Amino acid sequence: MIYAGIDIGSITAKAAVIKDNRLFGTHVILTGYDPINAGIKVFDTLLKQIKISKTQISNIVSTGYGRASVNFADKALTEIICHGTGAYFMNPEIRGIIDVGGQDSKAIFLNKKGQVENFAMNDKCAAGTGRFLEVMAKALEVDLGLLGDFSLAGDKPSKISSICTVFAESEVISM
Repeated sequence: MIYAGIDIGSITAKAAVIKDNRLFGTHVILTGYDPINAGIKVFDTLLKQIKISKTQISNIVSTGYGRASVNFADKALTEIICHGTGAYFMNPEIRGIIDVGGQDSKAIFLNKKGQVENFAMNDKCAAGTGRFLEVMAKALEVDLGLLGDFSLAGDKPSKISSICTVFAESEVISM
């Protein structure tokens, strides 16, 4: 059996294909301003890369803030459910998941059966989200992918008094 998942996030669109209960392929692109076309593009590109046709796929699930825009999906599910199912599929011992997304952050807790037991979410502002990290990388004039390495290389953390992304950016620029 072959299954596919498409996650239309606020910043990136992701697609994954599972074949014979193994992760078979993935692809990521920027969502941009058109989640409908982002879903089509990320999915079509992945299918070409792994040389599978859409007709070979048994079930397609969409998730993310743009999940409703994937009109060719068989089902649309919340990110919370998809994170839980995916984490349990990859490793049944996983009990906690942290998702730092473009517009919100989530902490998800699973029981021994892989079912979501509880979750918490910050969706009030950009503080603690992927957007916050992008803004900080830009303010520091470093590649976003290097932020983790820089944080591990430091010997003392910088103090930023503001939790607001806009104010924190101003603070970092003036350091």
